[in-house]
Amino acid sequence: MRKPTAQKRHLQRGRKRSGKVRLLRRKSCEHPVVSVIIPAMNEQKTIGHVIREARRVHEACEVIVVANGCTDRTAEIAAAMGAKVLQFEQPLGHDAGRTVGAEAASGQALLFVDADMKVGHEHLRPFLNAVLNGTDVALNRYRGLVRLRQVHPVVLAKHTLNSTLKRPDLSGASLTAVPHAISRRAADIIGTANLSVPPLAQAIAIRSGLKVEAVHEVPVGRLNRRRSKLNGRDLLSQVVINDHLQALAWYLSQTDPRAGFSDLGRDRNRVGR
Repeated sequence: MRKPTAQKRHLQRGRKRSGKVRLLRRKSCEHPVVSVIIPAMNEQKTIGHVIREARRVHEACEVIVVANGCTDRTAEIAAAMGAKVLQFEQPLGHDAGRTVGAEAASGQALLFVDADMKVGHEHLRPFLNAVLNGTDVALNRYRGLVRLRQVHPVVLAKHTLNSTLKRPDLSGASLTAVPHAISRRAADIIGTANLSVPPLAQAIAIRSGLKVEAVHEVPVGRLNRRRSKLNGRDLLSQVVINDHLQALAWYLSQTDPRAGFSDLGRDRNRVGR
């Protein structure tokens, strides 16, 4: 099974790995069961709360903050609280912090959260517990707002990808949404570089036969802060949609032009293709 290379992954759509990284003061357990990975850019108002809740998910926990492009005290606060801080002067690009954090993690389970989203530890533990009990990829069960006259294109993309992957039971559950957790085995099979493109990582996980389950719902639609738009365009949504298109293209390259779905026996030697 072909997987995109790490170099190719990081050349795409502005996700960066260049630039110097500084490791700030850390205080962490020697043999962590879980590594909580928190990409952050200018989140000094919330990073303290997020780290405190992250530490409460398990007594053997390391917290990794990927502080990229910060011009505030995010990294300083995280380091003072004992987190392992990987600091980049320039922004890494959307979701690239997940790859950086995963590559630095040593836990049996990797739990991903956002630095700007206040989620209590009681809503983080179900993802960790699922992984510790044998699930490889524990997804947020949030499926998006589907009972609307006009469903958001990102929600449609998530449902479309899962249906194409023959996992309609996942509905709109996606690695795009946090919180979620993966096993060490899943990280190795998916490839940490591919975690920067969450839908692709999800497609690889399912195609590889990993145990992928939607385990708990955190309503990220309410918790996410409103994204800024450029000339009326939601650029981040377009990036996420493009990620899903990339995942679909990869999956088709692994199967056939119909993704393994039947065309009910058309005799293509006699009809136009």
